[in-house]
Amino acid sequence: MPGRRSLLKGGLAAAGLLGMPGVLRAQAAPIRLGDLNSYTTFAAFTLPYRDGLILAVEEINAAGGILGRRLELVSRDDGGQPGSAVTVANELIQRERAVMLVGTILSNIGLAVADVAARRRIPFLASEPLTDTIVWQNGNRYTFRLRPGTYVQSAMLAEEAAKLPARRWAVIAPNYEYGQSAVRAFREQLLKRRPDVSFVVEQWPALGRIEAGPTLQAVLSAQPDALFNVTFGPDLINLAREGNARGAWRNLPVVSLLTGEPEWGDPLGAEMPEGWIVTGYPYQYLDTPAHNRFRDAYQRRFNTYPRMGSVVGHATGYTVAAAITKAGNTEPDAILAAMSGLSIDTPIGPITYRRADQQSTMGTWVGRTAVRDGKGVMTDFRFGDGAAYLPPEEEARRLRPAG
Repeated sequence: MPGRRSLLKGGLAAAGLLGMPGVLRAQAAPIRLGDLNSYTTFAAFTLPYRDGLILAVEEINAAGGILGRRLELVSRDDGGQPGSAVTVANELIQRERAVMLVGTILSNIGLAVADVAARRRIPFLASEPLTDTIVWQNGNRYTFRLRPGTYVQSAMLAEEAAKLPARRWAVIAPNYEYGQSAVRAFREQLLKRRPDVSFVVEQWPALGRIEAGPTLQAVLSAQPDALFNVTFGPDLINLAREGNARGAWRNLPVVSLLTGEPEWGDPLGAEMPEGWIVTGYPYQYLDTPAHNRFRDAYQRRFNTYPRMGSVVGHATGYTVAAAITKAGNTEPDAILAAMSGLSIDTPIGPITYRRADQQSTMGTWVGRTAVRDGKGVMTDFRFGDGAAYLPPEEEARRLRPAG
């Protein structure tokens, strides 16, 4: 097992941060990073995200900081509401003097903060929101996105879904920007591969308020051949359990976004439906030097295993460090220029922030659910590079607003 020194050296070399002063200059003010997320509303994902970000900040500071200055993390809860997120974002900019904003998980909140970033002319790294609107239709020069969005993940799922004999599809998705974006992308990608399919029933429960019994009954009544599920968190748990009780999953193939991520799948334990086609993060089975270093450091620091949010948080910290180092200062325009085309290594492989749409090429895994030792896991998985599923840069550039 590598020691802490080698871990830090490896992580910082990946971000291009070696060669900086080994001792932080006491007289230099810290660089303040403004982080906001739905920490109380969706703790299952956001707390591992924050821990991954904290780990990255600690590693960066232990290796000399950024431009000889300490990186200081200022985290705030956005309350799961766009209005609250706007208030918090403005406070981080004005009161806390943050040089960048990072974070958010809900797509509607990410879009609201992206608007703040554009108006206040400050860089914003949307770490977790999955709607592609944030980098395409509503994209602005101040906003970059880290995670693979609904287009990439839906394309990966559609590739597997097209292999099923199913022609009649049902949909269950939360009725807000993320759910709508995911369904649009999946429908488009599946129809490209299988023009013979149709979508015969759609259910759009409010986020966090699914009535699993009536929702599933409405789907089953339409006698679909397969289901595309976009629910997560408590909604996913309620839906999965309702289907288990009815025996629905024995005869209904399910393709499900995010369910293979441990933050969403772990609460189900042995109740995890088996055989679903999912995107996720099979951390237990990954064996690469970069991931092993990250996993070991994370477990030592937090006494638990990493989740997908942990990877995203860690990559967020190193993106910030690499961008400011490349910029040579903390001026917004310099950071924006440095972010365009920026490449870094992450625990799950190298990524690049594309110049055309400011979307990273981070990928994810697609596989099937199973239960092992009373716990839901991913099996038969493969990794999909985001660059292989994103639209070409020229096409993506046309999706963005002019100017």
